Amino acid sequence: MNLENGEIDPVKYGVLWQKVQDMDKKMDKVERQIEQLLDMASRSKGALWVGIGLWSAGSALLGFLFGKH
Repeated sequence: MNLENGEIDPVKYGVLWQKVQDMDKKMDKVERQIEQLLDMASRSKGALWVGIGLWSAGSALLGFLFGKH
């Protein structure tokens, strides 16, 4: 672009416009991937707490069954 003369080269402007559009698409893709990662992290955190609860209940049951009375 030659802004000194007040002229805009339509080809260079078109190339720049396309780069901006491509970058916008890439940012949308990155946002979707971040949302998927956050969703996966939330699910795994819930599964971790369920696993801890089951382990605790199982060890308490085994302690009750095999503990000295």
